[in-house]
Amino acid sequence: MFDLVFLGTSASAPSIHRGLSSTAVIANEDRFLVDCGEGTQRQILRSGLGFKRLNKILLTHAHLDHILGVGGLISTYAHWERVGEVDIWGGAPTLERIRSLLYDVVLRDKPDMLPIHLHETIAGTIYRGRRFSVQAFPVFHRGRGCFGYIFQEDTHRPFLVQQAEALGVPNGPERSLLVKGQNVTLADGRIITPDMVLDEPQAGVKLVFTGDVSRPEALRPFIQDADALVIEATFLDMDRHYAESYGHLTARQSAELAAECNVKSLLLNHISRRYHERDVLAEARAIFPEAHVVRDLDAFRVRRNQPLEKIVPETLAPEPEEGDQGVII
Repeated sequence: MFDLVFLGTSASAPSIHRGLSSTAVIANEDRFLVDCGEGTQRQILRSGLGFKRLNKILLTHAHLDHILGVGGLISTYAHWERVGEVDIWGGAPTLERIRSLLYDVVLRDKPDMLPIHLHETIAGTIYRGRRFSVQAFPVFHRGRGCFGYIFQEDTHRPFLVQQAEALGVPNGPERSLLVKGQNVTLADGRIITPDMVLDEPQAGVKLVFTGDVSRPEALRPFIQDADALVIEATFLDMDRHYAESYGHLTARQSAELAAECNVKSLLLNHISRRYHERDVLAEARAIFPEAHVVRDLDAFRVRRNQPLEKIVPETLAPEPEEGDQGVII
């Protein structure tokens, strides 16, 4: 499963009720930020997430409403919080701006104060955690180097407890070995193979963030069958000409895309303050009933073959203890 907390959901500029783009994703021991708009660190505190392990930042593109919060966050990390090191992914134009923001401004006098690793995003798998991966895919917006991100749980085979009990497989290391795909020999000499106690392979949870986009048709291969799709709804369809001019989508376009690609739940963000939330929601739900217009500090749990669950901070996955780290690809 993946937990996500929307820290900022406004388009271009903040409103009274919405901050600029940022979402936290919790995946086992790992914690990520997808974009980091102005004011993100205050929203992290308001959400109750805390800063521990929130040190992987995935940036969708170089526009300031998606990256300006990186400066303040890194300053706080360098002076107040013990996060060890920070990894930041983004396209080449994004990293150019981030490098200038960090080393010409925030860390100008002490560039080595905090270890920061800047990774140029390329299409494909960029990170592997425990039983999940993060993949990047190109999107069209305005300018080059724009990316979306897929959080994908590994395919797994559920353990059939009743079958194992009927075969006399004891609780303990034997069952762990079978789950790992290894044969075990029981005390009576019988050999039990994984196929005898494991169900058919089942796909894991798929959570997709598109960032800001202008060509929905190009997204289809990447969002197909997603359990949850986080996508913009900057305009209403009556203003589609503006959406096309500025490289954005309407709520209707995002809903149509979700319906065409067998998405389970649709989470709309990047909401313009020119519209009422109820109008954005009505336009989307007329086409895709499982659409939600997210608000700042909304939190959700995404699980395979289960309805999207809205949760409160107290039920988020617990802050992780020290343990194995994932691998940057």
